[in-house]
Amino acid sequence: MNKSELVDAIAGRTLLPATEVAEVVDELIAVVSRAVTRGEKVVLSGFGTFLRQPRARRVARNIWADQKVTVPARNVPVFRPGKPFREAVARSRIRRT
Repeated sequence: MNKSELVDAIAGRTLLPATEVAEVVDELIAVVSRAVTRGEKVVLSGFGTFLRQPRARRVARNIWADQKVTVPARNVPVFRPGKPFREAVARSRIRRT
């Protein structure tokens, strides 16, 4: 499901216009992104937690040039699913393609 499909699904369930739902989804993404960028934790009870996590500097290997490359320290966004979300996914049936 992509963003436009998400907007359509929410609009169908709430009977709100898709344009309003799209604005709300865009604002949700913007607010969560700004908060995590500032180092704040965003907790959506029952769904999960968005947070910023530091990643230490490390040495990697460029396999094409067979050289060691230093990867600088940085912050990365992390999503940790909440227990109800994890359990719902675990209970879902496995579909074979």
